[in-house]
Amino acid sequence: MILAAIDIGSNAARLLVTETSPYKDGTVDFTKLNLLRIPLRLGFDVFDNGFVSDEKKGKLLDTLRAYRLLMNIYNVEAYKACATSAMRDAANGPEIRKEILAETGFEIKIISGLEEAGILYETHIADNMGDDRSFIYIDVGGGSTEVTLYAQGQTIFKESFNIGTIRLLHNSVTDEQWERLKWFIKTHTKDHQPLTAIGTGGNINKIFSISKRKEGKPLTLELLKDYHKEMSISTVEERKHLYHLRDDRADVIVPALQIYISIMRWAQAAEIYVPKIGLADGLVKMLYEERMKG
Repeated sequence: MILAAIDIGSNAARLLVTETSPYKDGTVDFTKLNLLRIPLRLGFDVFDNGFVSDEKKGKLLDTLRAYRLLMNIYNVEAYKACATSAMRDAANGPEIRKEILAETGFEIKIISGLEEAGILYETHIADNMGDDRSFIYIDVGGGSTEVTLYAQGQTIFKESFNIGTIRLLHNSVTDEQWERLKWFIKTHTKDHQPLTAIGTGGNINKIFSISKRKEGKPLTLELLKDYHKEMSISTVEERKHLYHLRDDRADVIVPALQIYISIMRWAQAAEIYVPKIGLADGLVKMLYEERMKG
């Protein structure tokens, strides 16, 4: 069965096409056929002006038309599509959602931060890491950061914070918001030590690639601090050259590191695993389970 997921984020819109194959031992193989990412940067409009401009709306519609064609070529049987922080905050988000349906046939769900955290949890990242350990999931996006604590084989909390890379670039995060995040993490993790972090999002994936760590090996908090220090004193142009980054990664990677480092420090997590999965993977797994039940 071939399934697809569309994730319309604050920095980029992604299409994931996946082939699902049940194996004889009862497990299911999720084979990535294509992952396409278009840097629409809707958050640059929304977090400054409160709405998506006509120009960005046109690019979003063109992107989704292209995704529809690709899905037809792959013979996709079913899909899930969602939009996150930028579309949540956009005054014209509901209107754009209707236009998307009329123009492309895609039913887009604008999800809350807590729904976003729940979908990320559907990726079952900690399944193979044992129930005797405690993990803090950190997903940093352009508009929000989702944090989930998993301990003693169960979810202790799921929370979303309006602290994201594009909001930080645009000075849209207050000291009070940082203090709330700090208080929440410190208060809710102190009884679940020791903690290991699991990081998702394009920025931590890129840091992992730059580090040349072997798959399955964690990054240390100290290493993240080193990268943050190095990148903070360089310009966007220098970062692009030194680390082979795209424009839309070179500017957001520093605020992303700031968020990961802060949460890890407050949670007393010395290491972070980077499984290189995201919201779209969670959507595909949810969709597969729904299809199997229904």
